Parts: sequence; structure tokens; C-alpha cells
Amino acid sequence: MSDLVTPDPWAALREHTAARVALGRSGASLPTREVLRFDAAHALARDAVHLPLDTDALCDRLAAAGWPVHRVHSAAPDRATYLLRPDLGRRLDEASTARLADLQAPAPDLAFVVGDGLSSLAVSRHAVPLLEAVHSLAPAAWQLGPVVVAEQARVALGDPIGERLKARVVAVLIGERPGLSSPDSLGVYLTWDPRTGRTDAERNCISNVRPEGLSYAEAARRLVWLCGEALRLRLTGVGLKDGSDGAALAPGTGGSRLSPG
Repeated sequence: MSDLVTPDPWAALREHTAARVALGRSGASLPTREVLRFDAAHALARDAVHLPLDTDALCDRLAAAGWPVHRVHSAAPDRATYLLRPDLGRRLDEASTARLADLQAPAPDLAFVVGDGLSSLAVSRHAVPLLEAVHSLAPAAWQLGPVVVAEQARVALGDPIGERLKARVVAVLIGERPGLSSPDSLGVYLTWDPRTGRTDAERNCISNVRPEGLSYAEAARRLVWLCGEALRLRLTGVGLKDGSDGAALAPGTGGSRLSPG
């Protein structure tokens, strides 16, 4: 049957990418095996969007790693509403707003929001090891935390959360829209002086955090560098260019203080 498939002359490229290139042809069509692989990848991407985040398990892992943890929920009451109403995923529900208003903790230099986004799989796999890598690199003078775990979250949900925590900078770790070769890609969005009404132009993004993409160590290094610049320049977004490539972190990094929550 293999004789029925015409090889693609660019087949060697497949050694360097997970993208669907040089698939060959069977007559005027794709080979059956490639069609089946595409269907399987599409199913994984759809499942990633709808798979609920195991919030209890995630919070337990964060607590075991020493992070103070708080749970919140967006104004989107369920997944169907979340997908149809992106605006509700950017706002806290009333109960979460009240809980955060009652918190008594030092204002952090860098606070974290872990949101399910469009791939809870990415969050459950990659959020904890990335946070551990960030903690190991962040300067000792920084006050970190707590971690706020948010359900039915969009990126902008970090703004009201960071505002209520009085954080100087907030980092939102969130599941990115699944691709056909990456159903578990984690994104990180950094915002200086978070408050309701911030726009995407006022954020920096680190994308494709996962072992097959950007490693935890490299993502953490970029995040710490960007946060350091944000604290120095008092801005993020289009005014803050990522110059972390080749840049060394300042001596004495690591062992930053965790908020008592």
C-alpha cells in the first residue's frame, strides 16, 4: 500500500517541526494516515477547550510547593457561557470580589493568576513547574504571591485581581488556544499596575511554554527579566521590548519572599 503514496521532496523538514508539512500525496489527496492523524489532533484540541480544570488538585499542588493560594471565579458561570461571552471571563463574580477585598496581606511586587483559559490541560501540566522556576530566579528583595487560581478565566481577569491585591505587577498564567500540534500550550501575560480597563497593548506575552516549546527555565528567565524591567521602568506592553535574549540576571537572584497570603 505504501507504493500508493507519493513522497514529498521536502520530507526532511519533518525532522525539525511538528507542523503538518511534506505529508505526501495519494493521487490528488492526502494519505489516509495523515487524514486520521489530523482528525485525532483536532479531537485533542477540542477536548482541551472543554476539559474542566481540576482546581482542587492544582491548589493542593501549589500549597504543597509552599505557595499561598486563593480561588476565584469569573462572572461566566459555566463553560458554555464562557465560550459565548468572553467579556464575562474578564470580570470577577461578586463572591470572588468580596473574598479578595477581605484579604489582609502585604502588597506584592509580583502576583500570579493561574487561569484555565482555553486549555486547562496546559495549566495542570505546566503552571506549577513554571512557578517553581520563577521562584528560584526572582530576586530575594521581591515580595511574591499569592497565587490566585481562577476558573473560566480570560487574560484580562488578572487586572481586577491584581488591583485588589495591590500588586505592582501581575503575571497571568493561562491555557492558550489549542493548536493542532499543541493542545497544552501555556501563555504568560505580564501587566504593570494592573487595574480594570488595561488593554492588551499594555501587556507583555511569553507564549508556548511547555517542554516541546519554550522550556520552564527559559520562560522563567524571560519572565523575571521582564518583571525587573517593568518595576524599573514602571510599564509593560508596547513600551517594554523583550531584551532578555543573552541578558544575564542580576547577581543575588533566587529565594524571593512569598506572601503570607
